[in-house]
Amino acid sequence: MKQLSSAEVRQMFLDFFKEKGHSVEPSASLVPVDDPTLLWINSGVATLKKYFDGSIVPENPRITNAQKSIRTNDIENVGRTARHHTMFEMLGNFSIGDYFKEEAIEWAWEFLTSPKWIGFDPEKLYVTVYPKDTEAKRIWSEEVGLSEDHIVEVEDNFWDIGAGPSGPDSEIFYDRGEEFNNLAADDPENYPGGENERYLEIWNLVFSEFNHKPDDTYEPLPHKNIDTGMGLERMVSVIQNAPTNFETDLFLPIIHEIEKISGKVKYGENPVTDVSFKVIADHIRALSFAIGDGALPSNEGRGYVLRRLLRRAVMHGQKLQIKSAFLYQLVPVVGQIMESYYPEVLENRAFIEKVVRTEEERFHETINEGMDILNQVIEQVKTEAKDTLNGSDIFKLYDTYGFPVELTEEVAEEAGLKVDHAGFETEMTAQRERARAARSTELSMGEQSALLTDIKVKSEYVGYDRLQAESELLVIVQDDAMLSEVKAGNAQLIFSETPFYAEMGGQIADTGTILDEAGEVVAVVENVKKAPNGQFLHHVTVSGELHEGASYSLVVDKDRHSRITKNHTATHLLHKALKEVLGTHANQAGSLVAPGHLRFDFTHFGQVTADELQEMEQIVNEKIWAALPVATVETDIDSAKAMGAMALFGEKYGQEVRVVNVADWSIELCGGNHVVNTEDIGIFKIVSESGIGAGVRRVEAVTSKEAYELLHQEEQRLREVAQIVKAPQLKETVSRVEQLQQQLRAAQKENEALSSKLANQQAGDIFKDVKEVNGATYIAAQVNVKDMNQLRQLADQWKQKAASEVLVLATVANEKVNLLAAVSPEGLKKGLKAGDLIKAIAPKVGGGGGGRPDMAQAGGKKPEGIPAALAEVAVWLNK
Repeated sequence: MKQLSSAEVRQMFLDFFKEKGHSVEPSASLVPVDDPTLLWINSGVATLKKYFDGSIVPENPRITNAQKSIRTNDIENVGRTARHHTMFEMLGNFSIGDYFKEEAIEWAWEFLTSPKWIGFDPEKLYVTVYPKDTEAKRIWSEEVGLSEDHIVEVEDNFWDIGAGPSGPDSEIFYDRGEEFNNLAADDPENYPGGENERYLEIWNLVFSEFNHKPDDTYEPLPHKNIDTGMGLERMVSVIQNAPTNFETDLFLPIIHEIEKISGKVKYGENPVTDVSFKVIADHIRALSFAIGDGALPSNEGRGYVLRRLLRRAVMHGQKLQIKSAFLYQLVPVVGQIMESYYPEVLENRAFIEKVVRTEEERFHETINEGMDILNQVIEQVKTEAKDTLNGSDIFKLYDTYGFPVELTEEVAEEAGLKVDHAGFETEMTAQRERARAARSTELSMGEQSALLTDIKVKSEYVGYDRLQAESELLVIVQDDAMLSEVKAGNAQLIFSETPFYAEMGGQIADTGTILDEAGEVVAVVENVKKAPNGQFLHHVTVSGELHEGASYSLVVDKDRHSRITKNHTATHLLHKALKEVLGTHANQAGSLVAPGHLRFDFTHFGQVTADELQEMEQIVNEKIWAALPVATVETDIDSAKAMGAMALFGEKYGQEVRVVNVADWSIELCGGNHVVNTEDIGIFKIVSESGIGAGVRRVEAVTSKEAYELLHQEEQRLREVAQIVKAPQLKETVSRVEQLQQQLRAAQKENEALSSKLANQQAGDIFKDVKEVNGATYIAAQVNVKDMNQLRQLADQWKQKAASEVLVLATVANEKVNLLAAVSPEGLKKGLKAGDLIKAIAPKVGGGGGGRPDMAQAGGKKPEGIPAALAEVAVWLNK
């Protein structure tokens, strides 16, 4: 067996399949594009679903890739097992309706056993097949030459994710030898395909040949596909003869760096601390790549996953006696390991480090708070004479403060307590169910349809130059059938050429009309989308007769198209302005270019200030006023990159691309429509800026006519305000409002002084009414003050006067009850606690509350219950 680095294995795989005619697809972002069914890209095929379900036909039906992926359903197992990871790489080769089982099997065997490639000993390899897949078994036996004892039938070898493509699969296992055998000889799992450490699965070949129908029946796919997956980490562990994936060159450099930072704990000395090394090494890889791809820590969705990973890693750092922020120091090591194929980690190093360090330091501020809560819980358990920490309390520490269960367990054991693992698992299961329920119910992969996929006619877009064209009608589709004519209803049409832009790249489609030779409207174009083979598919409402082969006049709505082009070019200007003001990390994360407005989503760590928005808006308008030429040129991808062209979010680019260049200031790859000069935009106005998710912000803006109308509306509102505040001229409105605010503040101050005076008068009365029960003095009264703050002021006066040992006050504000209880130092010595008292009386007013032993407060919804609540004070003291 060759000694290869992880980088060499990855490149060797891609080179092998490139030799077999495959196009090398670059690794996509971990953040899914236009796929609400996925939280993360979780496999090599996840980014290719559009090819497998036939919604898009690829230029080359043979594809290979090395795809970074994240799976988070087994975070608790990371570090405890040999091969669980949050982020991993999947190497795959794919056939979209091209080659099938024979080639997939024979090429896999060639790659693994040929001396030119991996060079495994064939005797070390075993395969599993689906029992009903006799063809795969025959190929392995007759074509490859595997003996019967190296082919194992396994009932589970069928790949199925619900509706959509599915089929049998064949897994390849490597026999690592007896020294890796962790099971007894007669253990039922001791075979290739079982749960053991000796026979390690390295590759899965999926033969996608059925459509799983919504009614749970299966029918043959119109186009059969191949989908394979080889885990790079597993493969490298075999090649480098590593006990686990963590002893490979993908992880060891990170582990060694952690040793340096710790300075006290070494890897390999203690199984317990080894888990911490592995967890940290795994989690920092996932964090570095995910943040580099635009995901940011937060309290929801992807951001919640990242926050949880980071906090888990920090807590494991504490086990290695690392007390300060350290994870950010590991980012460069991750980048150096992956640089040969993923240079973006080092390119974005400063931004990733900043995000990780900020999040780490913020978490360190909460660790002490979490430990305080844990200690309080332990104290409470002991007070109640129990011996077990409740599962819900363990989960709260885990979920809110990032405490690993094992850390809570350690602290509990030191205190002589057990932990309720079953209760914790119940809470975890409930959380997973909530997450699943919140996920989109859209199908993960569409059902493959041969109708549109098999349409191969040529259709050319001419809308860059003209908005009207005479064109031959080539295809008519109605109700999932090809027709030669249509007279009414909704239909989809393909023409030999079209001036109608199809929805893509954030720009919505053109609309307009279709005219016959007599100039009569025979159809209205409602929408245009790309067909699987790239043709422009016109979704129309038919009002006259349309015949295949006839010529028609296609007319785009010129005014609507013009407004779209203005907004599209303004989007490019905004993108560049964002980067100048916020930094190069502010990457596009989605956009919408419509006739009435534009929307631009971008990644950014933190909020955008009003001054920053003002600066962006100013930059865009200056570029408009400068009347800059907007040039478009078609060139190859390498030349475009050499020009400094920016690629837009989620777009796929072939070898030939279109570059939109605004006077060498904004240069982007874009297939959309644009103005010829920035002055055509007229004016640009930002309408709003907001956060729409973890680390993603959204700017909405308008241009031209809509911008004028917005400014006109705002002027009208300002005139109304001027009238209300009696400002003689618009320019005096601000000073008039400031003057009124000063008057209001003076009135409020006077009102507060009167309220305070009234409260003092009441205090003088109520502090005289002291009662005694069971040897304790108390005051309980309803007062007329405006809020809880004034109740606390009265309590301060009571404390200074030492009027009694217990004080209970109630007031009503906005039909809601505020209750306050206080206990003096003398009362505390007698064992009286304000928190216990408030819990006893608050139900009388339909509420609840709590607080410290010396002061507590509560709220309620039943003012009529105040007399009963005050009477309850004596009852409580008597007990």
